[in-house]
Amino acid sequence: MKLSYPHLSLLIVTSVFACTALASEPVNGSFIANQSCELYASFNKQTNPGTVRTTVGKSYAVKEINKPGDFSWLRVDVDGANPSLRWVARDCGTAQLDQVPQENAPAGRAKATREADRQTMCSTPNQEDSYVLAITWQPGFCEHFAYRGKKPECDAINSGKLKINNLTLHGLWPNKKECGINYGNCSKEPMKLTADTVKRIAKWMPNFQFESKFGEYEWNKHGTCQARDADSYFKTAAAAVEEVNNSAVGKFILEHAGKSFSVKEFFEMIKKQEGEKLAQNFMLSCANGKYLQEIRLKLPTSFETGKGLAKLIGDAEGFNRQVDRCDNEIIVETSGRGR
Repeated sequence: MKLSYPHLSLLIVTSVFACTALASEPVNGSFIANQSCELYASFNKQTNPGTVRTTVGKSYAVKEINKPGDFSWLRVDVDGANPSLRWVARDCGTAQLDQVPQENAPAGRAKATREADRQTMCSTPNQEDSYVLAITWQPGFCEHFAYRGKKPECDAINSGKLKINNLTLHGLWPNKKECGINYGNCSKEPMKLTADTVKRIAKWMPNFQFESKFGEYEWNKHGTCQARDADSYFKTAAAAVEEVNNSAVGKFILEHAGKSFSVKEFFEMIKKQEGEKLAQNFMLSCANGKYLQEIRLKLPTSFETGKGLAKLIGDAEGFNRQVDRCDNEIIVETSGRGR
């Protein structure tokens, strides 16, 4: 005989709901988006009714974070969305919160986060807990980025004078969880490179074939926060890009130049070649939703080059999301059409 316990079922459902509700922490503050990211009703299920995305430069009121201490998601109020409260990834922008509840803090107490202290912490060198290696697919970047004649390498690509047949370096970015994407600008030490370094990295950072403005920008913002001089910073970053370029990932991109691939196809290739763990350390970034612009890798503070992707990525924690502004089908352009 089958027995029914409706009150017990209701109790279980209520208890589960209560536990889910308690998983997040109420906060007050603001969040300014610096990328176009999905706004989820549920970040676990990645449901996004209405396909709502953040607007770059817009400020949103923050209502919750997903957990005390080292949170990775914020719940913000989005005008016009249904439901209006949506979850956004922390690394999509900059959050300024009145206070962040701490995991071991007594009930009713929360550690205040002062903006001045945060700025000091996020501009102190050699405090990184991970790196992001940002790798550019140069033809896609130059064709869709509004550089307005300020990038001679893009002018050369779009005129046909420069051919890019390899992945290139955007930057090697040190990161600190407490700072999000704002860990940088740790010193005003000028960039000084030897001729040997410029020759070594010019293939991997083509701006150096014409000038050094972009290199100076990356050095000032990211390089000064690391325990490396400028020569070591750029040579290390270039070696890491070369590692990826020579891997199954680089070969996959080059084989698809002038074609397209699906997001699923890309990550299934990595899983097959390198395993599930390494696949979590990659992120694709696109222009206009469909043109490959960048590949990002999460790296540990100590990584090795010249020994394959497994040694490069090591035990680094993966990304919270694997696509940034990308549709399912991604086009890999071969060269610009001119402007």
